[in-house]
Amino acid sequence: MNPQAEAFERLGGRYDPRVLEPSPPTVAAPPWFADDPVARGDATPGLPVVSPVDTGDVTWQELVDEDPSLAPWAAERWLAAHPRLSTPPPHLVETRVALHRLAEHVISPTRQRANGKIGLRWTRGGFGTPYFGNDVQVRVAGDILTVQIAGREQHGRLVTLKDAAEFVGFDLTRQDAAFDASPLAVDVAAARWIGELFGFAVSVLEQLRAEAPEDSEPSRVQLWPEHFDMAVELGAEAAGRRAAFGVSPGDDASPDPYLYVSPWASDSYESAPLAAILDAPDQREAALAFFRARLVSR
Repeated sequence: MNPQAEAFERLGGRYDPRVLEPSPPTVAAPPWFADDPVARGDATPGLPVVSPVDTGDVTWQELVDEDPSLAPWAAERWLAAHPRLSTPPPHLVETRVALHRLAEHVISPTRQRANGKIGLRWTRGGFGTPYFGNDVQVRVAGDILTVQIAGREQHGRLVTLKDAAEFVGFDLTRQDAAFDASPLAVDVAAARWIGELFGFAVSVLEQLRAEAPEDSEPSRVQLWPEHFDMAVELGAEAAGRRAAFGVSPGDDASPDPYLYVSPWASDSYESAPLAAILDAPDQREAALAFFRARLVSR
């Protein structure tokens, strides 16, 4: 899978596209060792840059407004014509726990072995690594684990952590410890909903990052495996204004999904249940309003 090349083809080669998913080739440069999905970067000469945020010459939403037939394709990728999140399905908690374990103990360590980085990203329908090594990506969607190496893909069904580690392979995981062989309780519908939540989160947080003040020292938008939430860090650390802005599918303390702002230099943690966002006429704008108010006040 090469989401950027796929977008280029979908647009008939008329634009230089920016998308929200990781794309090859591998980036081996510090500090991120990963592509910045919405950075303008080195644009292809003669081609306008299309981006999901205001970093290009045109936005995906503007293209969709001109050509409504593009809407379903863009919506599936959280680029424009954004779909509405549904209410969380049954079996969300046990599925979230299982995918959290998979992210923390198999997928993230695989990337860490290659370049020392643990951060993960949204991938269509789920989550996975940025590309590393020989254009390697490990990702999950529903209950299917995919290992892609230089364009070749292998797919396996999630059963146990042990099976997942063996499927990824010792050469990538470098794991030889005994893995838990108990079943992973992954419900496909719940896993797909978590994937959509992460897509929603990335579309919101990349927009927040794009419009943040120049002195806010933005991090990348990443899925942190230890917390299993999508977040971006904004605000000058030296001024005591830095905070994490994130979206979580829930955790042990708060089993229901929520949005949060967590300052680095104080205990003024704020959160909002996702349920309140789901009822809004425009879910993304409601989420952005929550974050924008707290970014401005910092």
